[in-house]
Amino acid sequence: MSPLFPSLILLFFFFTTTLLPQPSFSQTSTKTFIIQVQHDSKPSIFPSHKNWYQSSLSSITTTTPTTIIHTYDTVFHGFSAKLTPQEAQNLELLPHVITVIPEQIRTLHTTRSPQFLGLKTADRTGLLHETDFGSDLVIGVIDTGIWPERESFNDRELGPVPSKWKGHCIAGRDFPVSSCNRKIIGAKYFSGGYEATSGKMNETTEYRSVRDSDGHGTHTASIAAGRYVSPASTLGFAKGVAAGMAPKARLAVYKVCWSGGCFDSDILAAFDAAVADGVDVVSLSVGGVVVPYHLDVIAIGAFGASDAGVFVSASAGNGGPGGLTVTNVAPWVATVGAGTIDRDFPADVKLGNGKIIPGVSIYGGPGLTPGRLYPIVYAGSTEHGGEGGDGYSSSLCLEGSLDPKSVRGKIVVCDRGINSRADKGEVVKKSGGIGMILANGVFDGEGLVADCHILPATSVGAIGGDVIRSYIASADKSVGSLPTATIVFKGTRLGVRPAPVVASFSARGPNPESPDILKPDVIAPGLNILAAWPDKVGPSGIASDHRRTEFNILSGTSMACPHVSGLAALLKAAHPDWSPAAIKSALMTTAYTVDNKGDPMLDESNGNVSSVFDYGAGHVHPEKALDPGLVYDVSVYDYVDFLCNSNYTTKNIQIITRKTADCSDAKKAGHSGNLNYPSLSAVFQQYGKHKMSTHFIRTVTNVGDPKSVYKVTTNPPEGMVVTVKPDILHFRRIGQKLNFLVRVQTREVKLSPGSSLVKSGSIVWFDGKHTVTSPLVVTMQQPLD
Repeated sequence: MSPLFPSLILLFFFFTTTLLPQPSFSQTSTKTFIIQVQHDSKPSIFPSHKNWYQSSLSSITTTTPTTIIHTYDTVFHGFSAKLTPQEAQNLELLPHVITVIPEQIRTLHTTRSPQFLGLKTADRTGLLHETDFGSDLVIGVIDTGIWPERESFNDRELGPVPSKWKGHCIAGRDFPVSSCNRKIIGAKYFSGGYEATSGKMNETTEYRSVRDSDGHGTHTASIAAGRYVSPASTLGFAKGVAAGMAPKARLAVYKVCWSGGCFDSDILAAFDAAVADGVDVVSLSVGGVVVPYHLDVIAIGAFGASDAGVFVSASAGNGGPGGLTVTNVAPWVATVGAGTIDRDFPADVKLGNGKIIPGVSIYGGPGLTPGRLYPIVYAGSTEHGGEGGDGYSSSLCLEGSLDPKSVRGKIVVCDRGINSRADKGEVVKKSGGIGMILANGVFDGEGLVADCHILPATSVGAIGGDVIRSYIASADKSVGSLPTATIVFKGTRLGVRPAPVVASFSARGPNPESPDILKPDVIAPGLNILAAWPDKVGPSGIASDHRRTEFNILSGTSMACPHVSGLAALLKAAHPDWSPAAIKSALMTTAYTVDNKGDPMLDESNGNVSSVFDYGAGHVHPEKALDPGLVYDVSVYDYVDFLCNSNYTTKNIQIITRKTADCSDAKKAGHSGNLNYPSLSAVFQQYGKHKMSTHFIRTVTNVGDPKSVYKVTTNPPEGMVVTVKPDILHFRRIGQKLNFLVRVQTREVKLSPGSSLVKSGSIVWFDGKHTVTSPLVVTMQQPLD
């Protein structure tokens, strides 16, 4: 029976970020580098670390003295500065410099959620009430800022700011200190890295303050911790009560994302400030390409935060449905993919031949005349392209690609890709089109995202797009038969089944950096999520959109991530002694993999059953996570052993952890898969071996009933043998730790060179009350000849 989720309405929104192209540099051009130093080796002649850092720069620069951008002293020890490659090399030779890391530029990953997740205000027991809605916890949101006047951020009936809080509100343009209250208790912005690379910001379009000129940060903050607001809707859609996951949790806002992207030096400064200020949770809907952890500033900052007891959740990315697309994959980060909820916004295409193609839209303006069919054209037909255009550009409805004479008064079919979905609508509207049908490509599959279009428009899947294009082509060839269509907007539909479904865009495993660690960890609601929105940004996000709305509906793993951030705050409030790893374990081992029909969760992109590489441990189940029974805890030194067994050098481990590693001891842990993680992942290389086996050592901590007996059930991957010893765990007290060993045995399978086969199963501990589930995934790889 699938978990059913009562009724509340939650705010979500998240951005997954992809790395922006990096320019190539000559030996004389400059770029930003992040420099790590031996923090305790500062000579006494320098009054501060900053003076020491500036002296170090002066010793290696031969031109104009370089200015320090940021200094770091909490999750990282060092500074950032703009250097030539030669200067960076010279700096790394100084005895007190540990490493010099080139900066990456990253991007953002982009009402009914609490109800769908089973968080009910009417309950007198349960996660929300047991934690007083998270009122003493602080969630740090690293994003594009916030629009503080929104009702989602009011501080009515909130108590005093927690006494532990050390942060401040930094005033800036259109953001006086009074913009903060007992809800928004911290506000800082970091633009040094952005401006060092992109030049001085344009303050006519951006705020030199925490005020949000984009919308993403406002949206994600309200998903994590928005107050109850009613009525809430976007252009009349998704009407109801809006609320974040932890409605009374406090917010600390760290603005690092600007029009030019999100810069590593600024992100690290935000991590440093957030941990020093005293946040309990960091929510980060930003990402980039996966690189080794010692070169990944997000992984380094997150490790420092985790070491300080701060839970870090990050979006998995929006690179799905392809494999190996997941980002933010460090094991000390909760990596969150996206699922659907049981609500959608149908807007179907009706063709002149009577066929109905399902679609979705949040268009709230004047609709098409009911019962009337309009001429329809495919923008990719060369006759509809603009002067000097080509079929490819016009098929995507790029700026200037459409011929107004060919599309005026017609519904235009545009293919997804290159420019944003909303931008395509603007191109069609400026060219005189009366409506738009946005068709998925083969890679997008059947996953649909509803948008606040500026003209009557809807999105259809790849199959539907093919049907529409075929209809247009055949009608064009028929004498006296012009292709026609209309779009029928049906508003908001609730109780959708099946749900959840893994969102098509949600990034997938396997983990490209650490194959022994299954990523994403979990999924959470991330498709068509209602959350707060700034006053000066149209809901479509394009400049020509002058509509204003207090809430907006967005999709992305960016929206899924703050759900988990808010849940982590609630769990931390209920269990103050739990570590970040214990909180993540509770969310993972209680997650579910069935939909509201009781069937295995599906993949939106193709309608097939989804896999562990799509959803990790499964979809979060907040109420069950409150009482998981057992947790898999991980210490900082366990992570050091993991890095040793992942073949990181002692220097690179020091860069990540700020600790000196003795990897000879770590080998006792066996292999990297023996990190005490709630999921298990094994990779077998078939070098002519007929029989293969591996083992996992795990330790569980009793957080349930003092005297309890857990028995194990194994669901082995098909064709494999899985044994667990011991198969019964006897606990006598809360906090007691017991070990067990899992052995996986398999035989060689026939594979072509370079190919692989993935099979999954699970290990379940049960005491009659608590079900503690760990996914087990085994990958068989055939090396290239």
